[in-house]
Amino acid sequence: MQQREITDQENTAWTCVQAYAALNSAAAEKATNIVESNEGKVPVVCTPSGGAQTVRLELDKNWLEELSDEQLEQEITAKQQSS
Repeated sequence: MQQREITDQENTAWTCVQAYAALNSAAAEKATNIVESNEGKVPVVCTPSGGAQTVRLELDKNWLEELSDEQLEQEITAKQQSS
């Protein structure tokens, strides 16, 4: 299971993982294809180390490789502000 870890400006450490990534390879790929939106987005869950609440994001399916730490932090912050 691939995951990303970032620390935001408030020193909260976030661990982000694509939903269903813990499944075996074939099952994870099938689940990703089922939940992928028409815009090519997949659900990603980011869990904080501290008292902040878990955040569920919709990101491009290549978010692990192509989304910078700064962009991921901005997505988390935007989701927190809209909740």
